[in-house]
Order: sequence, then C-alpha cells, then structure tokens
Amino acid sequence: MTAESKRTDSSLVIECFEPATRRKLGEVAVTRPEEVKQVVLKARRAQQQFRSTSFAERRELLGAILDHVLEHADELCDFIVRDAGKTRENAMLGEIWPVCEKLRHTMQSGEEALLPETVSSGMFPHKRAEIRYIPLGVIGIIAPWNYPLQNLLGPAIPALFAGNAVVIKASEAVAWSTERFQQIFDAALDKVGLPRALVQIINGYGATGAALVSSGVDKVIFTGSMANGRKVIEESAKSLTPVILELGGKDAFIVCDDANLEQAAHAAMAGVFIAAGQNCLAAERFIVFDSVYDAFVGRVKVLTEALRQGDPRGESRVDIGAMATPAQLRVVADLVDDAVRRGARVLVGGQRALVEQGDYFAPTILVDVPKDARILSEETFGPVMVILRVKDEEEAIALANGTEYGLSATVMTTDAKRAERFAERIDSGGTSVNDFGFTYMAMDLPFGGVRGSGFGRLNGREGIRACCNQKAVLFDRLPVGAPSKLYPIGPFDYDLARETIRSLYGRGAVKKASAVTQLAKTAWATIRGNT
Repeated sequence: MTAESKRTDSSLVIECFEPATRRKLGEVAVTRPEEVKQVVLKARRAQQQFRSTSFAERRELLGAILDHVLEHADELCDFIVRDAGKTRENAMLGEIWPVCEKLRHTMQSGEEALLPETVSSGMFPHKRAEIRYIPLGVIGIIAPWNYPLQNLLGPAIPALFAGNAVVIKASEAVAWSTERFQQIFDAALDKVGLPRALVQIINGYGATGAALVSSGVDKVIFTGSMANGRKVIEESAKSLTPVILELGGKDAFIVCDDANLEQAAHAAMAGVFIAAGQNCLAAERFIVFDSVYDAFVGRVKVLTEALRQGDPRGESRVDIGAMATPAQLRVVADLVDDAVRRGARVLVGGQRALVEQGDYFAPTILVDVPKDARILSEETFGPVMVILRVKDEEEAIALANGTEYGLSATVMTTDAKRAERFAERIDSGGTSVNDFGFTYMAMDLPFGGVRGSGFGRLNGREGIRACCNQKAVLFDRLPVGAPSKLYPIGPFDYDLARETIRSLYGRGAVKKASAVTQLAKTAWATIRGNT
C-alpha cells in the first residue's frame, strides 16, 4: 500500500508499505503526466516491428513469459504477498494459476481466433468477403491493486498475441512489485529478440492514468471502480479513444432449497474470503431460500469462526491476510457499521482485527440486514458475508437483479431446469452453477459485465479480437472486369432500382412475380431506349 501522506498527483515518489505489518518496502518513482506520451511513442516504434511477426513468433514470446512465471513462481508469490497482503496460497491459485492458464490458452487458441474469417459476400457472388483482425497499435492498460500480477499480465497477454505494444499503468497501491514484474516482460523480450519498449509498466497517481488515456493509445483497458470508470470514459471521450471497462460488481450467490449445502457452504467461503473479499467477482449478497436458511447460516458460521487471520509471512499458517489499502479497510468498516446501526446482526467478526499489527478486517457474517443498508447496494470489496432470506425463485431473481451492477452470479441447485432459468434471467455477464468463479478460468468464455459493471470482454475469442481492428475486406473472386456504372443517370435507372429491390425483398409469391414482371418490362424499355 502507499503512505496516505504521499497520495497526491504532485508527488514524485510513491512510498510503499506492507499491508500486513505496515513496514516500509521502499519508494517508487512516479511517471509524470508529461512523460507518458514519450513512453507511448517508444511503444509505438517497437510495435511497428512487432506487428509483422508471425503467430509462431508471438507464441514464442508468450512461451518465454510462461517459462519465467513458472520458474520464479515462489519469488513472484512473495512479492504479491508483501505488496498486497494476501496469503501465499491465494497468490499461487489466484494469480499464478490464472496467468499460466491464460498464456496456455492464448498460445493454443489465439491464432484460430485471429485468422482471416471468410463470410458470405451476400449479393456479390463474384466477390470474396473476409474479416481481417489487424493489430490496433498500442494498448493502454490501467490496472487496480487487488491482483498485482494478474491485473498486469492478464490484459497484456491477448494484446501482445494480437500484435500490439502495451503500456500498463499499475495501481499506486501496489507499485513496489512492478519493477520485479517488468523483469518478466524484459527477460522474455530479450530471449526472443524483441525490443523492451514493447511492454512498459509506468507508476503514478490519477494524473498519470489520465495522461495514459489521452496519450494517443489506440485502446484503453481499465479495471477498477465504477467511479473511476466514469473518469476514464470522460477522459477518453476527448480523443474518442475506445475503452473496455471492467468495473466490479455486487454479485449474487443464490442457495436454492434443493442445493447440496456442504457444497454451497464451501463455495460461499471461497466466494467471499478469497483475497479477503478484494475480488471483482466476490459474492457480496448471499440469497438463501427460507427452508435451508438456518442450516446454511449455521454451517458457514462454523467455517468462518475457524478461519485464521494474520501476517501471511509469519510463523503460523493463516487463511486470510490483510486488506491491501487502508482506504479500502475504511470502506469495509464504514459499510458494516452502517448496516449494524440500521439493525443488522453480526454473527461473526464485524470489526477491524489485529489493529496494532496491520490493516486487517475480521472475517464477518451479517444477517437480518435491512433493505436500506448501504452494504446491499454499494460494493464492499472486503471479507463480509451478507446473508439474505427469500421465499422462492421469483424473490431471489428480483433481489439478484436489484442493484446497478451486473458482473457475475452463482447459483447452487441440483435441478438442471432451475439452473437454466436462473442463468437466463439474472442480469449479469456470467453465471456459474454449483461452483464459484470458474467462469473466469474457462478461458473460451468471455469475461465482463453489464450495466454498472462495465462493458467489453477480456477473455475468450471476444477478448483477443477486442485488441484488433476488425477490418472488412472485399476481394475479387472472379475477374469480372465490367464497370459498375452509376453515371450518367439514365431515364429508367430509378424504375430499375425500385423493381429490382421489390423482386428481391417482396414477401410472397404474388408480390415477387409482380415485381419480376415489372422489372422485365423496365429492362426492355431501357434496352429499347439505348438502341
């Protein structure tokens, strides 16, 4: 995390501290806004060489990145733990694993997604129609702090495979680890003989991010809060720079009356306590059918009370680490306090923990949360399980859709038809049945949200194509050679056009026959008029 006294756009350095201990890690230089355009210019020059590389050469680059991540996984996890306060297990499973899977999937499937696609040429049988996927140029990535490694590499992987250069603005809250993460790219680029300027990580505050958006990059991929997403949109509108926004959510986790409760309870624990709840896919509202409510609450209470919290690098093993920033710790505490003041009951936790040691919030369960509590509508992004009781499917769906967000949802049920109904009716970018979060790891699936959770997609075929100019091209299939004459306009041209359109698109045999007859008469009149 960064020292709050240094959180100003005029600062020349970012002071970095361990969230788990508040020990100082070091200082990182700020890339000043006026320097950002030069960084982007260097990237653009590097991309001119890179855009003509083959898919095989790009696979070689991603393979070199994968090799480095695997060979240095323990070291990289240590950087993540120290900079973000999460456990080593979460660093390995939540960051190293998704990065490796995305690299594997892109190397295996990326070429197929980007090959020229032949489509129908419609009314022009003498032509061949193709969609070409052309690199955009330079992709700007603005990354949040909750996944220091994955948030940098995840968007960069498809951007690189599509033939682009990348400039990444890392969050100031996890700036300390960026020098080490830059080495991943540098080593891979050196290994395959490409310029290091192809991938550059810059650090700074809001002004640096705004400068990247307005720097002339060809697209911006932003992951973060809804409020900051609006700022990105406002800045990008000045230059009409396209953006992909992944803005988090207020995801519903629905436990039906036919659910396997042990399965549901453990999926719920993952949904709310991974990365201390600092996860865009976090399950923030647990919607439980009345008939299984007490049993579900009892089971997750036992599991939550057994969780161990503390310094992930300490002598004792812990299940949950620290909050990554003191600002987020205050957000979580404020939302929980507001809910309690309005009548919510705390079953477990409910307050800050290990106050003298670091930035921790205790694993928490809230029940009987009133409808006017802010925690039901505002993103918590912390280790808080809010459990709500409903009577049936209709009430569950209404509650699930009752926020301005729409990133993802989880449904626990053993009824396949019921699962289909929920998947169809919940307003979200994805729905996972009987598991939490696996839609993100199935890399052929697109990842993103609707409504306040943003727009655009990061994974799957859609995600890699989003890093391209999807260019329409019409080639000659047959060397016809005859000109398509429009000028000068003849006396019968309007009638020919009208009857041709009627003959092509008229509905029903009688209308088509009438149009064809009239077209023939008009064509004969045209021939006579030209002779």
